[in-house]
Amino acid sequence: MPDDHPELDLTQLVAEYHEVLYRYAYRLTGSVHDAEDLTQQVFLAAQRKLGQVRDSGKIRSWLFSVLRNGFLKSTQKKLPVPAGNLQLSLDTIPAQPPVGDTIDKERLQRALGELPETFRVVVVMFYFEECSYIEIAEQLEVPIGTVMSRLARAKAHLRSKLFEPDHHRPSPQKPDIAQKRG
Repeated sequence: MPDDHPELDLTQLVAEYHEVLYRYAYRLTGSVHDAEDLTQQVFLAAQRKLGQVRDSGKIRSWLFSVLRNGFLKSTQKKLPVPAGNLQLSLDTIPAQPPVGDTIDKERLQRALGELPETFRVVVVMFYFEECSYIEIAEQLEVPIGTVMSRLARAKAHLRSKLFEPDHHRPSPQKPDIAQKRG
């Protein structure tokens, strides 16, 4: 039976996808060394499993999935940082970044690095891979509400780290629910 799938060439894949995979790995790991290792692992996996790819049109997505899964496996050995330790104050975070401000790439990477891996992966998948909430939920095997929550919390953390809050505006006070019940 003839093969209906065109032959995928590893050399061509490296030439076409190395840069974008490396940038993705760097955003996830925050380390040049770790990003290089992770990117190399993707192409090693591709060399072993390239024959398993049924739709060559989805090779980019497959490579990103291999990279993401490799990153997640490498972080399972580490203790996760509880989301409560992020010390977010949503009242002091501007809803939108000031117009015309540019984001310092090093500051962005530091802020991403402070996020727990579960939050960082969702942010990178949403903005870098341009996955929808549904696609992220399916690939990570979590409910869509979890994806939305993680993304919202991660974005709030990033805003707090990347944009100075407006100190001239008084922050609104939230009523204490326990006092209302009394």
